[in-house]
Formats: sequence, structure tokens, C-alpha cells
Amino acid sequence: MAHQFSRKLVLTAVVLVAAGVAAHYLWPPAGESAAADPAVAAQAVPVKVATAQRGDLELSLQVIGSAQAWSTVTVQSRVDGQLQSLAFKPGGHVRKGETIIRIDPSLLKSQLDEALGNLAKDQAQQVNAQTLLKRYGPLLAKGYVASSDYDVAKANAGLYAAAVKADQAAVELARTQLGYATIRAPVDSIAGAPLVYPGAQVTANSTNLVVLNQVQPIYIAFAVPESELAALRAARARGAVSVSARLPGSKISMPGTLDFIDNAVDPSTGTIQLKAEYANQGDQLTPGQFVQVSLPTARLHNVVTVPAVALQNSPQGSFVFTVGADNSVQQRMVTLGPASGDRLVIERGLSGGERVVTDGQMLLVNGSPVRVVGG
Repeated sequence: MAHQFSRKLVLTAVVLVAAGVAAHYLWPPAGESAAADPAVAAQAVPVKVATAQRGDLELSLQVIGSAQAWSTVTVQSRVDGQLQSLAFKPGGHVRKGETIIRIDPSLLKSQLDEALGNLAKDQAQQVNAQTLLKRYGPLLAKGYVASSDYDVAKANAGLYAAAVKADQAAVELARTQLGYATIRAPVDSIAGAPLVYPGAQVTANSTNLVVLNQVQPIYIAFAVPESELAALRAARARGAVSVSARLPGSKISMPGTLDFIDNAVDPSTGTIQLKAEYANQGDQLTPGQFVQVSLPTARLHNVVTVPAVALQNSPQGSFVFTVGADNSVQQRMVTLGPASGDRLVIERGLSGGERVVTDGQMLLVNGSPVRVVGG
């Protein structure tokens, strides 16, 4: 029994000693260097580094936004008739002026032919009436024709002239109606699924045929806290405000420009709606898609920044490992400022131009020799 108790004491002591040694190397007292330990100094730790930068920094706000079509057009027919054919591919691009739908033109062609026939008939009668009027003029002067007959001839000439004008208008209308049987895309856009199919009867200005979404350019709509409104308006007063967007899981940012700030704050959420414009070349964005939006809110001047991955934390506070000219590291306690994207502002504890470790920190202690393998 005593023997087992003695073994437990020895084992506990070994664990405590090992823990103490590990704590000593992971969190050495400030100013104490581990490089004095031959085991540590024997091999340089491979690390990646970056240089602390001093300069101006744009602070940014990260929010979630959703893509919206630049414009949405619900296509309808301007004439009654039977849908003859669809000339677009659902989900495909259509260009402005491109034929997308055809209405059966048979009835419209007949109406045009009828109008042309009426025009030809009335034009012939107009010629006869004008010829008769010209003949009656000299005869009236010689007394061979009664003035009442001359007046009737003159009235008939005017009547047929008016009829010809009405016929010409009817021809133009019929020709326009026939043109409406071919429906063309009003804008460059992406076509949705057909809402009716060939053989269906459509009613002018009533039956919805297809929805077109203009997506080049495209909007991204998002909301920001009302506390950011003053800074955004000030930034916009200085010029165009850049707004970048990134799809979830993507590292590629798409540049855009702030286009719209709403005129009222939503009292239920304390936010205001904004829209940014994106070229959307290549159709990266689709209406309804969610994206990560980043927009500037303020500019800091002459500040020191480091990559966020350089920052480490301990019970004593935040710190970074700096690399000296002798390729040994120093654990440097720092005071943090604001963050912008993947960079952190260091308010105290670091100067511009110093090298900081960005990868490999877990193997380092104060004074460790390092070997720089990348930046």
C-alpha cells in the first residue's frame, strides 16, 4: 500500500515538473530569452514574416447584401393573337432588339391587305373626283354647268381626299400591328422561364409572356447601421465610394461603386438601405444571391498596421513576434486599434518597417532563432 502511494507521488511530481517546463517555454517571463537553452538554439524555426506598414488606412464595414437586377421587364404582347413560337432559351442571354417571341401574323396580314385595298380604291375615286372638278371649272365659267353641280364635284373631291388620308392612317396602323407580332427584347438581359407556350391565346397588354432581368450592370442592396450614415455621406461627398463584394467561400473581390442611399432610416431595425452598382461582367452575380459587402467608413492617417494573422494572445495581453537583424524573435506586447479587412492597427508597441512573424508562432518563444522561408 505504502509502495503504491510512493509511486503516485513520484508520478505526480514528474507531471508537475513537465508542466512547469512547458509553461516556461510557452510563456516565459518578460525579458527572459529561451535562446540560452542549447536545445532551443540548436535549430532555427522556419517562419513566414511580413513588414509592419505605416501609412493611411481605410476602415471598412462588413455587411451581408443581396444582388438585385438592374431592371426587370415583364414582356407582354401588344396585339391579340395566338402565340406562334418562342425564340429564346430560358436562362440564356438575349440582346436588345433580338426577336424573342412571335405571334401568329395571319390575321394581322389580312387586316393590312384590307387596309391597302381600301386605300387603293379611295385613291382611284379621288383621282376621278379631282379630274371631274378640273373639267367643271371652265364649263362653269362659260355657263355650261350649273353651280350646284360644280359644288357637288368639289365636295366629292374633298371627301375622297379625306378618305385617302384615313386609309393611309389605317394602313400604317395595320402595318404597325403586324410589326407587333414580332416581339423583341427591350434591353440586354437574361430570360426567365416562359409563362405561356406556343398555341396559347394571348391578350394584348394583359398576358405575361416572360420576365427579363437586366444584370449587366447589377445592383447589390444592403443595410448599414444609422451610426455609419454620417461617415458614408462624408465619404461620398469626397467622390465615388468604392464598395467591394465577395461571394461566400470566394477570395475574389468584385469592385463596385455606391449608387444609392435611401432617404429614411428603418425605425424597426435602426438601419438604412443602400445600393451599389457592379459591372457583373461574366455574370458572377445572379439576382437574389447573397454576398459579403465591404465599404469604407473612415480614413486613419499615419498608422502602423500588420496582418491579422501576426497577432497572438496570452494571459498578459496581445503580442506579436518581431524578427531582429540576428534572426531571433522578440515577444512584443502591443496595444490594438481598429481592424480593416485582414489588417490590424497597432497603436503602441510596434514601429513601421519592423518584421513580424505571420506563420510558425506556435513553435516560438522569446529569443528563438528563426529561418525566414516566406513573406
